[in-house]
Amino acid sequence: MDAKEQVIKIGVIGLGYVGLPLAVEFAKLYQVVGYDINKKRVEELKGNNDQTLEADLDTLKEELANGKITLTSELEALKTCNYYIVTVPTPIDKSNNPDLAPLLSASKSIGCVLKKGDIVIYESTTYPGCTEEACVPVLESASGLKYNVDFFCGYSPERINPGDKENTLTKIRKVTSGSTPEVAQKVDQLYASIITAGTYLAPNIKVAEAAKAIENAQRDINISFINELSLIFDRIGIDTNDVLEAASTKWNFLHYKPGLVGGHCISVDPYYLAHKSISLGYYPEVILSGRHVNNGMAKFIAEKVIKLLIGKGSKLKGAKALILGFTFKENCPDTRNTKVIDIYRELNEYGLEVDVCDPWANFDKVKAEYDIELKTDTNGNLYDAVIVAVSHEQFNSFDFQRQKNNGAIIFDVKGNVPRDLVDARL
Repeated sequence: MDAKEQVIKIGVIGLGYVGLPLAVEFAKLYQVVGYDINKKRVEELKGNNDQTLEADLDTLKEELANGKITLTSELEALKTCNYYIVTVPTPIDKSNNPDLAPLLSASKSIGCVLKKGDIVIYESTTYPGCTEEACVPVLESASGLKYNVDFFCGYSPERINPGDKENTLTKIRKVTSGSTPEVAQKVDQLYASIITAGTYLAPNIKVAEAAKAIENAQRDINISFINELSLIFDRIGIDTNDVLEAASTKWNFLHYKPGLVGGHCISVDPYYLAHKSISLGYYPEVILSGRHVNNGMAKFIAEKVIKLLIGKGSKLKGAKALILGFTFKENCPDTRNTKVIDIYRELNEYGLEVDVCDPWANFDKVKAEYDIELKTDTNGNLYDAVIVAVSHEQFNSFDFQRQKNNGAIIFDVKGNVPRDLVDARL
């Protein structure tokens, strides 16, 4: 049966970067309940304010007005749903181990309202086997129902790219899966009704989970190779970007660039895959080696700046440094797992006074989570060092020449500043 022919009511659990756009899109065709435990987040969305900048607010306002979507932090509102889609965060702890607390908490909440015949679909990125080994037992325990008899599951990994206004939700092909062949078809048809790019039905849930895990692990490893090359070329005394430009003249050369690897996906997901691998007795050397290299790039940048300052005879204690950008990527407000904080802390340890400017980041959130007061206007100040960490479009008008004329060291992480103004870059 086609999904659109069924009486479907969808509960989306988690209204962040993934859940909100999904809820808004589904509301064009179905009744949707958007649930989030953060009451402030729910009230902001009701007031047509989205700090993630990912949702179509005009459509959200329209669907709220016509009653197609309900936003709530009350669990009871989910009772009438028959599809539940979980889009909560899957972070790592301080030891880089998977933190399943949000995922298991969401599963327990769903279990409290789960009914016979309901389908629970997970979108949160995790390791192969997590849905059926960790989440299903919680659903069974909280609901008193039996898996694949009374209720069913699916897994369709999110592929949201924060800040990307071209490759949006409906334009990215969706991998789907289900706990039985029949349920897999239902899950696939449900997503096919909104994803214009089409769907890909994986053989089972574990395959779908693994596919998502390796998407980001592959990118992480490729970037780590280029980052390692930049460490080597720095010692040789040649420019990494020059080497990459020359090498990319070969038709099959993969063009990756060096840089900081943060965010909620690429810097996190490989640890989930590694965790599963280690639990099965295999130590994933390539995956974890890549993580080690990428995690060390912020320290390299900070130390390079320090060496350049020392080379100019600058006194480190009290020297003024400016970091341009704090989010994990350009033209996006997402500060999750930003590696810019590591540059900031490293420079502070050397005694530098560090300002951070980012017009995209939420000032209150950065203050609460990182204890940093973001600067709004830095063009009037003079610095001993300027680090371009994130290439926000607003920084194109920054007066680098003025800073250079004053003797500032300029380190360009992203390779976008005019070359004659730069002292070093990755």
